[in-house]
Amino acid sequence: MNDIAGPDTVVASPARTVTTRSRYAIALWIALPLFLLGLAATWLVVSDPLRAFNNGAPPVERLTFERRILDDTGIHLLVRAGGSEPMTIAQVQVDNAYWTFTQDPPGGLARLATAWIHVPFPWTLGEAHAVRVVTKTGTTFDHEIPVAVRTPEADSSQLVPQAMLGAFVGLLPVSLGLMFYPLLRGVGSRGMSFLLALTMGLLGFLFVDAIEDAIELAEAAAAAFQGSVMVVLAAAISFLLLWAVGRRRGAPTGLALATYIALGIGLHNLGEGLAIGAAFTAGAAGLGLFLVLGFTLHNITEGIGIAAPLVKEPPPRSAFVWLALLAGAPAIVGMWFGSLAYSPQWAALALAVGAGAILQVIVEVGAYLRRLDERWKTGAIPVSAIAGLVAGLSLMYATAVLVKV
Repeated sequence: MNDIAGPDTVVASPARTVTTRSRYAIALWIALPLFLLGLAATWLVVSDPLRAFNNGAPPVERLTFERRILDDTGIHLLVRAGGSEPMTIAQVQVDNAYWTFTQDPPGGLARLATAWIHVPFPWTLGEAHAVRVVTKTGTTFDHEIPVAVRTPEADSSQLVPQAMLGAFVGLLPVSLGLMFYPLLRGVGSRGMSFLLALTMGLLGFLFVDAIEDAIELAEAAAAAFQGSVMVVLAAAISFLLLWAVGRRRGAPTGLALATYIALGIGLHNLGEGLAIGAAFTAGAAGLGLFLVLGFTLHNITEGIGIAAPLVKEPPPRSAFVWLALLAGAPAIVGMWFGSLAYSPQWAALALAVGAGAILQVIVEVGAYLRRLDERWKTGAIPVSAIAGLVAGLSLMYATAVLVKV
């Protein structure tokens, strides 16, 4: 008999066999700990060894008020449970008087579950009202309505006015800032150094402002979301991902760098739009003419920052259109989502992601500045760069005075 393998015979090589065994070993050492973890969790649930530590104390309960609507039928509150155990809402007080209420959906609230509380209370326009929610265990949670006003209805008829306002505070000022581009092209090396440092100052202020606003919103969210930690993690992850994407083909310059600046500013404007839209829906926004003009003036500086990296590498004219849309249009989207489905944790998350994107852009602009100016290599710090950085921070601070209420 001929033992020589024919042309269609496949003989497994030792290397392939070793590779296959290695894969099985890796899969085994992944599955085994997970299997043991599942067994331990099953035993914990079935045997409940923690019952020996139960001394009769009520469970820790937390309740967060995420949304408020006032209309002709009364007061409507969206609440979120944040305790360790399911909780049941037993009573509702308004101005120290008990009122009948309905809950949607009814029943107990599991951890992080939400429900609407509908109270047929005849609120009075312009007056303050205090709402107290009492749980089955007797724990109370208070919510204050400083000034009672009818909540604007979030429907399709409001989308166009909101889009117009979003364009006015986001898209228009960025476009106006980009129109300074022809004036910027005549600057020399020192002027370019000043402009890039100016951009870093503008973005540095936006970074601090975004982190501050994100932490403030996160504190109003349910404690289970770990607001401050969520903000820091979201900003760090955003920074790392964008930095990895931006550096996959080397350090960005010119139009690529301007695109990253527009992206960072756009994410920041998305968070601002969420806050403005939510304030309008809650009837708590006093956006008068002066404040809207303040937002516009404040955001013009953002357009100048986008245009700065384009001075040495002029892009096609069409690029200015989508750069303006990338930086300014998210304010419109933010206003829509803020008025229709606002929650403090998502607004904080959007601002944190924007802050991380802005930090990544600051790093890239700084690296670009160092490459353009030879004086950095000798250890000298150009005066023009320091002047631009101070000017950017001061300009943003001065215009921010107009939009802080």
